[in-house]
Amino acid sequence: MSSKVPAARAIIVVPAWNEQLTVGETVREIRAATPDLPVLVVSDGSTDRTADVARDAGALVLELPFNLGVGGAMRAGFRYAVRHGYDAAVQVDADGQHDPKEVPVLLEKLAEYDIVIGARFSDGDDTYKVKGPRKWAMVVLSKVLSKLAKTKLTDATSGFKATGGRALPVFAEHYPVEYLGDTVESLVIALRAGCKVTQVSAHMRPRRGGTPSHRPIKSMIYLFRAGFALLLALIRRYDTAAEVDQKQARPAVKEGVTR
Repeated sequence: MSSKVPAARAIIVVPAWNEQLTVGETVREIRAATPDLPVLVVSDGSTDRTADVARDAGALVLELPFNLGVGGAMRAGFRYAVRHGYDAAVQVDADGQHDPKEVPVLLEKLAEYDIVIGARFSDGDDTYKVKGPRKWAMVVLSKVLSKLAKTKLTDATSGFKATGGRALPVFAEHYPVEYLGDTVESLVIALRAGCKVTQVSAHMRPRRGGTPSHRPIKSMIYLFRAGFALLLALIRRYDTAAEVDQKQARPAVKEGVTR
């Protein structure tokens, strides 16, 4: 696959919380796959050496003083992108599950869409398997969000996605920080702001470090939280695109980003 990317000025955003064992190799792999794109690691209140390891690997590093979750880390990344004149931001997780060689495919689609999701289930690939309540939640969320988007979305909770166009300033202002808000509610916000959403096939890989939990109790909690997140997203009122543009015109505040 070619590593050539479109002319749009893009940045890779890597949210990371205590990922010192994986973030260095992830950053190096991203830089090898997309050498023309800067990598911003948002250390989300990490208490280990995540920031130092990422910096040594060649990334820009934005250190948050305490843990906000993926949504808070990505909002900081989106704000950095907007304030530094980037046209697009691509989320790549720090644990190595996303293949950075697929980033150019996401970016190419931004010529027509505002959000491009790297979907894990769109081509019949069963490498990434989900069972039980978690699978039920993903199916329901995908069906509801597909209806809202007026296009088929098979993986609404994917964390591998490219954001540009109208969606980037909207997310810089309103990206949700609640649990699952960064996937479920963020899509509802974007769609209500008039953004166009699509998906491309993506392939998940095993984590480079750590062991994710698949206990039944945790899966049930995920199901209820997913339903609540969707309900909350559907009843909340969000700023229109015009209101977001007005807010974005305010003077910017510089971030403490280091190399």
